[in-house]
Amino acid sequence: MNTPNTTLSQVNGQDTPLQFDQLGLAAPILRAIQEAGYTTPTPIQAKAIPQVLNGGDLLAGAQTGTGKTAGFTLPILHILSQTPASNPAKSKPRCLMLTPTRELAAQIEESVQTYGKYLHLKSMVVFGGVSINPQINRLSRGIDILVATPGRLLDLANQKAVDLSGVEILVLDEADRMLDMGFIHDIKKILAMLPKKRQNLLFSATFSDEIKRLADNLLNSPAFVEVARRNTASEMVTQTVHLVKQAHKSALVSYLIKQNNWEQVLIFTRTKHGANRLAEKLVKDGIPAAAIHGNKSQGARTKALADFKNGNIPVLVATDIAARGLDIDQLPQVVNFELPNVPEDYVHRIGRTGRAGSTGAAISLVDFEESKYLKDIEKLIKREIPKVTVEGFEPPAKLEPEAPRPPRPAQGRRPQGNGQKPANARNAGQGQQKNTNQAHKQGQAKPKSQNQPQGQAMPHGRLISEAAKHQAMPQTPLFAPKPVHRGGNRGR
Repeated sequence: MNTPNTTLSQVNGQDTPLQFDQLGLAAPILRAIQEAGYTTPTPIQAKAIPQVLNGGDLLAGAQTGTGKTAGFTLPILHILSQTPASNPAKSKPRCLMLTPTRELAAQIEESVQTYGKYLHLKSMVVFGGVSINPQINRLSRGIDILVATPGRLLDLANQKAVDLSGVEILVLDEADRMLDMGFIHDIKKILAMLPKKRQNLLFSATFSDEIKRLADNLLNSPAFVEVARRNTASEMVTQTVHLVKQAHKSALVSYLIKQNNWEQVLIFTRTKHGANRLAEKLVKDGIPAAAIHGNKSQGARTKALADFKNGNIPVLVATDIAARGLDIDQLPQVVNFELPNVPEDYVHRIGRTGRAGSTGAAISLVDFEESKYLKDIEKLIKREIPKVTVEGFEPPAKLEPEAPRPPRPAQGRRPQGNGQKPANARNAGQGQQKNTNQAHKQGQAKPKSQNQPQGQAMPHGRLISEAAKHQAMPQTPLFAPKPVHRGGNRGR
């Protein structure tokens, strides 16, 4: 198949952006693309689609928000619609798309439905956190494209509910994230169930040594396309840092949201308990908010994300489970309530905004004890992030308990991120009463027990007094005096 492999075409001797109808896609797919409001492919789409249509293996490097989902969905729909199944069977999908998170799996399936609406292809998504029986029943009625998370797919395969021996095309999306989350053993088990002759597509935002080894073992003479430098933050995102004490962060977030009239902001916390606590604080301040993390049921996570997307709630507080794959159109604002331990996760977080040509802003609230994390991030992105004061903000007189900080990972090692609780997690609340009493003796008010969520332990760690905390902070003002005029930094 002769297809273009560049993002530009020549019209009357002039370079013009490539259009979807120049990529060799079937008419029903082009009709669906047009109805979705797209005419010009993104760079990753213009480079990846022709390579996938040619039938060979592909290694693709693309940051989140570049349109890579359509980069493999569109040509796969074309290939499957043009060729009949070589061995038709109800429980044998022809294409398998593996992805690390439930949210990303659901969004890929949504793209398949959107672009394949005029094709006679059947697709479905399977992931954990919901009943497996409806998925088994649906698989028994036949499927062409299966989008899945590794764990639930293995459960279905072990129950003989799905037969992977007919897979013609395999997609590993967010491959680096799957390895970070500890899915490598699950992936190897799944690969052993697939036929040896198939087309393999591997998409990754970064290329670690582990990814290179996986690619070497999986791909056969692959084509390579890349549209972003390794581990770089989006050029479309304005990044700033506010230096602030940990105990003042929630008050500052409320101030920024109200002062700047933010209508949609995604906030990242380091812990699940921290996400719950911040969401409750914002609601108490009159700002509708919801939390999303691994301990939430799939129904709660789906509802919170839907409410955030459609504007019912302006604030979504998330752990790094949401740092990858959340497809939120033109998200204008991301806030790092706490910096991540791993610098690459910062890039993925702020990649939720500034997507597909849109501009965005990312603000990080940085306590003095997080300065090492900030330096590591700046080293990774090869730039210094501007430190900006917040005009008009007056820190509250009453300090809030600080969230516990996990120990810094060993140099050169990344946490597995497999969702398992650390061994000392169940002891997190021990000693809190003693610490609270000690803080009370220092003249601080004890936190009221009725404000503590049921069934959750208060974080351990002492409440640091104003005087002691002040000594630990840089001897420079973190905030400018409240000005007479209105305005100030808008975070734009």
